[in-house]
Amino acid sequence: MLQNLETLARDARSWPFEQARNLLAHVLKKRLSDSERNAAKLLIDAGKADEALATFEALRKPVIFETGYGPSGLPHMGTFGEVARTTMVRNAFRALTGDHWPTRLIAFSDDMDGLRKVPEGVPHPEMLTEDLHKPLTVVRDPFGTHDSFGAHNNARLRAFLDGFGFDYEFLSSTEQYRSGRFDQTLLTLLERFDAVQAIMLPTLGEERRATYSPFLPVSPVSGHVLQVPTLERNVAKGTIVFDDPAGGRTEVPVTGGHVKLQWKPDWAMRWTALDVDYEMSGKDLIESVRESSKVCRALGGTPPEGFNYELFLDVEGKKISKSKGNGLTMDEWLRYGTPESLSWYMFQSPKSAKSLHFNVIPRAIDDYLAFIEAYKAQEPAKQIDNAVWSIHAGSPPAHTSPVSFALLLNLVSVANASDKAQLWAYMAKYLPEATPDSEPLLDRLMGHALNYYEDFVKPAKAYRAPDDKEKAALLDLAARLTALPADADGEAIQTEVYAVGKAHAFEPLRAWFGALYEVLLGASQGPRFGSFAAIYGLPQTVALIEAGANGKLAA
Repeated sequence: MLQNLETLARDARSWPFEQARNLLAHVLKKRLSDSERNAAKLLIDAGKADEALATFEALRKPVIFETGYGPSGLPHMGTFGEVARTTMVRNAFRALTGDHWPTRLIAFSDDMDGLRKVPEGVPHPEMLTEDLHKPLTVVRDPFGTHDSFGAHNNARLRAFLDGFGFDYEFLSSTEQYRSGRFDQTLLTLLERFDAVQAIMLPTLGEERRATYSPFLPVSPVSGHVLQVPTLERNVAKGTIVFDDPAGGRTEVPVTGGHVKLQWKPDWAMRWTALDVDYEMSGKDLIESVRESSKVCRALGGTPPEGFNYELFLDVEGKKISKSKGNGLTMDEWLRYGTPESLSWYMFQSPKSAKSLHFNVIPRAIDDYLAFIEAYKAQEPAKQIDNAVWSIHAGSPPAHTSPVSFALLLNLVSVANASDKAQLWAYMAKYLPEATPDSEPLLDRLMGHALNYYEDFVKPAKAYRAPDDKEKAALLDLAARLTALPADADGEAIQTEVYAVGKAHAFEPLRAWFGALYEVLLGASQGPRFGSFAAIYGLPQTVALIEAGANGKLAA
């Protein structure tokens, strides 16, 4: 499905394709000489990536994408955003190279990190307090379901990613350190210890500079991950000496899981050892990327391509903080909206700060639906830049929901519905052939609409009485709708709504629609009124309009 798109991908303007082209240039520069690179690029630009890979052995290795996860807590919105956006770039790269070039997405868990504090809301906090400073894969699981707290959270991460259908490979930091996969790069760091210190020390405060070491030894006595100075280094033996608070002067190898690295050198070591080609990160890590890139080069590696995305803001424009709880959790979004709508929101302008609050969900759902509809009529060059191409890896669904989320919200409100069965009863008039089985997305949206209305719309509804001009227009509309055939469709109803607004000289015309929403629905905005009336039913709509015109709804 991602083949034969090279020309379109080369000209596409959306950010995943910009990133894919940057990545292609990065990998060619990293793996080939100047002359080889020019020849390979000519082949790839001509849609012959398979020939380029056959010609140049260095290109046959997979292109490695990485995302990182700190398993001291559960997966969250940032975890989803990073994996979703990286997957979009990966799919764009596959299209750019005709899907001939193998790629891998690594979801890396930093589970050898020491537990620094007890997270809020977990059971048996006293047990975690006893295990503070031990690696997360040694800390006992307070939930009692896995061998360790790290293993518990890793399982949650994998279930989380699997639930969204991401294609990835999971790697555990603990397993990589202990298996020896990082050994050669760790020995290189030991050899180039002074060069790494020269990079890191200027970035630290005076007090920390005095004791900083990139190596964090694991105490053979206490099992703690220690932040202690490195007193001696033995490059030939591959060991360091440090003062263990629990055991005195101690010598351990830097290999085999006996040490872990400080996180910035660890990031650099990982890039080098795993040969990572692409990793994105938040704007707050720009300096960290810069420092880790220097360390990566000092280790003989090439820092990956990537970009820094903006962070999300709360409804007041303040930076979202997990400790403050001023953001939106994954479970909360999925209570009120679909995974696809969240992916759509993540796609939009990743380098611009955006509010991540409940009020963005309805618009995100309907924008996603609108982009699906637009996709159907677009030419291929436009389709590939449509967000839904990236969300669905080039295969967006042919059918979504025949009814908007905004319309469902207002139907729930006016019908005073409390379950899907009531909504389907109204829908039977509008879409007689539709069932939950034939319209699964619509059925899901009904559930989301019921939840969203109960939690957010209902408490905020505020009806008002119409003024004299609005009352006359409303009664006129009621009379016109009464004269329509019982089976009038949404377009016929909408035509009458427009005609009444013009006949009663509303300027601008949107003031008439504002009056409809505020008087009849108790909200400042609403759905396309004709479609709403067609689903709700003409007799019921006429009764609603008459009640609103006479001020009964406001009362």
